[in-house]
Amino acid sequence: MTTVAGLVPYLGGALAVGGVVVAATRRRELMVRWCVWALGVPLVTAAFWLGPPGIAVLAAVVGVVAVAELGGLLRLGPVDRAVLGAAIVGLVLTAWLAPGEVFRVAAAGALAIAGVPLLSGDAEHGLRRLGAGLLGLVWLGVLAGLVPSGALGLVLFVAVSIADIVAYATGRRLGGPRLSPLSPAKRWSGTLAGAAAGLLTLAVLSCLTWQTAVAVAVGGPLGDLLESMVKRGARAKDAGRWLPGSGGILDRIDSLLVALAVLLVLG
Repeated sequence: MTTVAGLVPYLGGALAVGGVVVAATRRRELMVRWCVWALGVPLVTAAFWLGPPGIAVLAAVVGVVAVAELGGLLRLGPVDRAVLGAAIVGLVLTAWLAPGEVFRVAAAGALAIAGVPLLSGDAEHGLRRLGAGLLGLVWLGVLAGLVPSGALGLVLFVAVSIADIVAYATGRRLGGPRLSPLSPAKRWSGTLAGAAAGLLTLAVLSCLTWQTAVAVAVGGPLGDLLESMVKRGARAKDAGRWLPGSGGILDRIDSLLVALAVLLVLG
């Protein structure tokens, strides 16, 4: 099993090679995206290096930003977003400080989310608000699973990220049948190539098991399709616009969230 320290040379090498390739293309969009990765990867790696406390802080911050983006997509009001954000942060902190109480805190969060439209007497939009809030709790609450994961959580993020990049590049070049109407640009050829790249990454990092393989090969693409469904329903191209060249935080962690959920179920 690879440690966080053992991942550093791989991550540094991948960034260096990626930088050379991006510079050779001279495409401004790719250069901006690489700069974001060059800033983000060391921060994420440092958080995992610190162990559960660092991962908990990282997951809580990511969760709050993701709630803001999801709330915008699903047209949730400020109170709904605040309650959902508090529930996600509560889950993450519980996974760190009292892991045996995670399910109890999740249930309390679900009740709080349901209570907002109920207490406001919103007969017109209450069901939509309730469904959106519970979706956010289940979807983003998976971030709590990163806290006890250690280096495996970082490996999973690396594997699904590489799979996404390879799937995008290969699908555009090879074409073929579409993966789903939810995301017309994605092709089966790219998905299969991305899965192979993700599994190879797991093998190189000594983390290839049947559980991690299913998480990356199946959970990763499903996570991407889930966010595509949400964005298409909201008629939005990206979850946010604040991350240069990358949209929003949800656009970066969509595959990781479902891959992590699959791993938690299988593990």
